[in-house]
Amino acid sequence: MKKRIVLYKRLSADLLARLQQHVDVTWVDTTQHDGLARLRDALPGAHGLLGASLRIDSSLLDLAPQLQVISSVSVGVDNYDIAELSRRGVMLTNTPDVLTETTADTGFALILASARRVVELANWVRDGQWQANLGPAHFGRDVNGKTLGIVGMGRIGEALARRGAAGFGMRVLYHSPSPKAHVQERYAARHCSLEELLKQSDFVCLTVPLNAATEGLIGARELALMKPEAILVNIARGRVVDEAALIEALREQRIGGAGLDVFVQEPLAADSPLLQFDNVVATPHIGSATHDTRQAMARCAVENLLSALAGERPANLVNEALVR
Repeated sequence: MKKRIVLYKRLSADLLARLQQHVDVTWVDTTQHDGLARLRDALPGAHGLLGASLRIDSSLLDLAPQLQVISSVSVGVDNYDIAELSRRGVMLTNTPDVLTETTADTGFALILASARRVVELANWVRDGQWQANLGPAHFGRDVNGKTLGIVGMGRIGEALARRGAAGFGMRVLYHSPSPKAHVQERYAARHCSLEELLKQSDFVCLTVPLNAATEGLIGARELALMKPEAILVNIARGRVVDEAALIEALREQRIGGAGLDVFVQEPLAADSPLLQFDNVVATPHIGSATHDTRQAMARCAVENLLSALAGERPANLVNEALVR
């Protein structure tokens, strides 16, 4: 008898067919007005969940006593209480490798767009305001040869370091819990304290996971340490930054600008003060949003789920202690 899974993220026809070869699939569209209620109705008897962008809390887990695995179509796992899942014996998997390069591309796109005022000046042209040659009031900042500070040196951080050092001749500083010898060797990157990184960097790029140690990592004190012309780029999670403190720093022109792909509240409210600043480039969480990457993430999630339900160790198990 096939095991039953609840699917709450749309899959391509080929991936859905692969799932259906091995498990019974109940599809729930959680974006609909009754989506959460339908999800709750589907949980009893479910052996697996596959989806993303939904917080799975104890009240939902209580409805799924047979649950064996949650396969998240994401690299971030801040929507899950890992300790609680482990206590219940539920495996959690994610998709960490397949979105590294495209997310690093997004980070560098925000660096370039912010430094060269691409969005602001493109809108200026579109609005018919380009009537003469540009003057200093519309000049941007160079990226080549500047200092790139990377907070968090995981896969995405390393991909950013490679782009900065090899592509733009940037000096690379990074802050992480421990030095990474291969990063230092390949990119001449230097491990340093967060304080030193903030003081010296022209571009500060956040790539850390969201957890108790990183929530609110960049607040008023940290923003005050940055150069007045420096640009903050966040491709991590919105809550890594104290958004109110960032708004205040931008309002008082204490930093040069920001490139933001993530926010405390998503979607970002249309009346958010962040949208009042010409020197803020705001994108709608597009870090992994390419056709190729999203398909690769979904394929990875399907394979993780099927491996777990077959009694195997999934390739991307988050709570590894369960199978040691």
